[in-house]
Amino acid sequence: MSLPLLLASASPRRREMLERVGLAIEVQPPDVDETAHDGEAPDVYVARIARSKAIAIARRGERWVLAADTTVTLDGAILGKAESAEHAARMLRTLSGRSHRVLTAFVLVGERDGQACVREGLVATEVEMVELDAGTLADYVASGEWRGKAGAYAIQGIGAALVGAVRGSVTNVAGLPLAEVLAALREVGGPLPRFTAGTPA
Repeated sequence: MSLPLLLASASPRRREMLERVGLAIEVQPPDVDETAHDGEAPDVYVARIARSKAIAIARRGERWVLAADTTVTLDGAILGKAESAEHAARMLRTLSGRSHRVLTAFVLVGERDGQACVREGLVATEVEMVELDAGTLADYVASGEWRGKAGAYAIQGIGAALVGAVRGSVTNVAGLPLAEVLAALREVGGPLPRFTAGTPA
């Protein structure tokens, strides 16, 4: 039986998605500075942070480690986690009525055939936000759901009401491109969820 996958993330959404499909998970949040560098492109940023998270945890053992980082980007700018209600409102006003991209980089680190093995992936999803009137915006910010969310909204929560269309992976917008991560685990021979571990009939 495979040892549990080490999830280098404190995100309850990532843990919930992985456990929902039957993966055994052990959470070990890393201590990583997530500050973007001046002029850093969004795709470079998420890849760097995901890699840093994986390396921080992989040093502690020889189990398979999964790390990921998600950001929202609009016009080349990184829209990270809002620092206050006012900041969240500004972000949402910027996104209102426009399409933006959600980027998630993920990294798998482990051992295969006695050799170090690393797999990296980057998934982009286009999200179209509806026009937000002042009342809707105020109500959503007052809900507090924006806290800890890139772009100041959560598609897996009441923030779904702010989204008009999604082109690409929906789970990516929630913080983890699940199909792509499971495909990478199968490729490297890492732990698999129960429903994909057997041979199809």
